[in-house]
Parts: sequence; C-alpha cells; structure tokens
Amino acid sequence: MRFLLYNIRYAAGIGKKFHLPIPYSGYFKNTNGNLKDIVDFVKSVNPDLIGLIEVDSGSFRSEKHNQAEAIAWELQHYHIYKSKYSASSMARKVPLLNKQGNAILTNQEIISQKFHYFREGVKRLVIELELEKFSIFLVHLSIKFRHRHYQLQDLHAMVKNAKKPVIVAGDFNVFRGDRELQLFLAATGLKNANGNGQPSHPSRSPRRQLDYIFHSPQIHITDFHVPRIRLSDHTPLVCDFNLESIEKVASAAAN
Repeated sequence: MRFLLYNIRYAAGIGKKFHLPIPYSGYFKNTNGNLKDIVDFVKSVNPDLIGLIEVDSGSFRSEKHNQAEAIAWELQHYHIYKSKYSASSMARKVPLLNKQGNAILTNQEIISQKFHYFREGVKRLVIELELEKFSIFLVHLSIKFRHRHYQLQDLHAMVKNAKKPVIVAGDFNVFRGDRELQLFLAATGLKNANGNGQPSHPSRSPRRQLDYIFHSPQIHITDFHVPRIRLSDHTPLVCDFNLESIEKVASAAAN
C-alpha cells in the first residue's frame, strides 16, 4: 500500500510569482493552475492513501471548488475534509481562513471517521480515519513551541485509545528539531518511517524535517522517499508499507 503525505500550501505555489506584487500575495491569487500540476503529480504517484495539509475547501482563490474533492475525483478516491480551526475559533468567521483545512483521500473502504480538536493552538484539527486493518491520524501542529508540546500530549491520548495499529502523519512544525518528538515517540511506541532523516522543507533546498509519518511496529515499511517536487513550500513524502505483519497479529489473536 502506498501513502502520500503532502502539505500543498492551498496550491498557492512558490517562487517569485508567489511574492509579487507584494510578499505572500500568492495566498490571494487563483490557484487552479497550480492545483492541476499537483493533481498530475499525485496521479503519477498512484497512492492508495493521501494525507493533504493546507487545503482550500472553496474560497475565491480556488473559484469555490474544494481542492480535496477535485483531487479525489481525478483519482476516484473517497475524501474526508474538515476545517483546521475549531468551531469557536475566530478564524471560522474570517473569509478565506474559514475555507482552510486538511483532508484524507483513499481508495480503501472507510470504517469510521472522527474529527478531534486540540485544546491549545490556532490550528487544532486532528482527522482520525479508521480503515479495515489500521487507523490514520492526520495533524498540522502549531508554530508555537508551547502549543506543540500540549498538542503532542493530546495526540498521545488519542493514539493510545486506538484499537488498531496506527499511522500518525502530518506537518509537525518542529522548528527545534526532532528532539521535540522524542517523548511522544517513546510514550506511544511509534516508529519514524523516515529512517534516514530526509529533509522536506523548504522544497527549493530542503534542510529540515517538518513533515513526518509515524507508524505502529506492526506496520512494515518497504520503501520511503522524498520526491524533489517544487509545487509547494514543502516536498511530499511517499511511503510504501505492507499489512502482512498486521494480518499475522490479527490471526494470532483470533487463535
């Protein structure tokens, strides 16, 4: 099975055009041209499971189209989208911001879905998707160190309550390095699919890890790579894994 994790930056693009006529003005421009390039890339990867960070669900810049839905339609996948701001957040009342969220796409049967919100931070969404043999949690952590610390505590509690092996993935924004994640990984027992520490940000010249795919020990990683694609400020992560070990565990438990 192949998992693609990608912070697509609302398909706003990168480079000089993104910062013209003023810095960061790309966030307010039409994104459909960039989205087409992202769709073409995603189709070339042919993933079974996709975690999308920073998705526009239908603002003026995407011409009222949900970007996750558009990608899912091209791949004939199911899709789950949710705003990354909690219902009480002021961001839900601000145009453009209220269309910003995250999404999971898959060609697998969805057993159940849940939307959690961290107690701290502005970006609080956690998408939990249960598939037949495992569950996935998709996150986008705060840019503030203190908030990330509290969010990881909440995430630990969610993961420990999962009844199946898990994948926990997303943009963790660990600007102080992966030592921020040591206690979380020790407490959960999760492993880092990126065993060689390949950087993913910024895409023009990656030098640090911000995006991670963690997994239960029962999930066997067969391949992991970071394509040097410059359609967003983040590079995507592509992870191949198999469920053989999960099936063995389930069989042993049944016997």
